[in-house]
Amino acid sequence: MPTNPLSFPIDRPATYRITLLGRLDAGWEEWFDGMSIAVSKGADGRTVTTLTGVVPDQAALHGLLTRVRDLSIPLLRVRRMAPDANPSKNP
Repeated sequence: MPTNPLSFPIDRPATYRITLLGRLDAGWEEWFDGMSIAVSKGADGRTVTTLTGVVPDQAALHGLLTRVRDLSIPLLRVRRMAPDANPSKNP
């Protein structure tokens, strides 16, 4: 069932999970506005880094994505988590 885009206001905080190809260590958390950093193996065996955290609004999300671009790290996925989801339990 399609999600109504209007049910996700762009001017309110939301939890996002951003998946990148490659490894970033925890030292980058401050640069990514305090998002938690987890490194794991993807389904294909490649190393991936997942940034998870609350983003204040869409403008802040675009700022984070600009930082990813500036590091030349391949972006694999951006996922907005359901408001009641526990981010640590959703891949």
